[in-house]
Amino acid sequence: MALKREPHVLVVGGSDSSGGAGIARDIETISSIGVRTCLALTAVTVQTHDTVRDIRHLQPGLVADQMRAALQANEVAAIKIGMLATAEIIAAVAAVLLEIPQVPAILDPVLTSTSGRALLEADAVVAMKRELMPLCRLVTPNLIELALLVASELAPDEDGAVLQGQELLNAGVQALLIKGGHATGTSFDGYPAALRSRTHSLRCAASCSIDAWHRLHACQRDCGASCKGKAARRQCARRQAVCVRAASEEFNRMTAARMPS
Repeated sequence: MALKREPHVLVVGGSDSSGGAGIARDIETISSIGVRTCLALTAVTVQTHDTVRDIRHLQPGLVADQMRAALQANEVAAIKIGMLATAEIIAAVAAVLLEIPQVPAILDPVLTSTSGRALLEADAVVAMKRELMPLCRLVTPNLIELALLVASELAPDEDGAVLQGQELLNAGVQALLIKGGHATGTSFDGYPAALRSRTHSLRCAASCSIDAWHRLHACQRDCGASCKGKAARRQCARRQAVCVRAASEEFNRMTAARMPS
């Protein structure tokens, strides 16, 4: 019962047997900030850090049932969405989001693996743009994903990426965070491309950290409204301070790991 009352981030996405990305990395990132998770698996992949060998999709109804069960079992304060694989799974996830408009969702539009393997079926890109993106508070594509979403060539520079992002905003996306992954220069996000390419899980960490911050903000707001009496407020303040300090340390660690030496 205690876990049910504690806010969670619902992570929707695929597995990665290497542990370098997917739901495994999502849990690690969110937990490092001091936030609990619950899960809805969309696909099982067989992959190493270098290649994706096989992908098995789950039935859309099963994905939706997992989400609804997680929402029933826990107090879900935010949703992080990653690999969705098919148009049918996208539709199932969108249907659940329509039932809970008060819960913010962040979409990391996983379209391809770092090794180049398609992780979303070709006909599903349109469904993602039309059915899912308008329901999400924030969409966080990297440069390759951004180009695919607007059916264009890879943006050559930051100005080009901004123009492509504006195209998505004009199509109904609420907010957009363009990540500099896969850039060939040093003008994207302030992070050098050589450091960005060391791990294929950076986008998972970034999206999960944003989602965890949403949860922490909600916790602070709700706690401030519900705590009565000086002792309760002091205890609440201490708990919030621990969460915020952990979140700050995690963001600083992630940033330092990607800054040039």
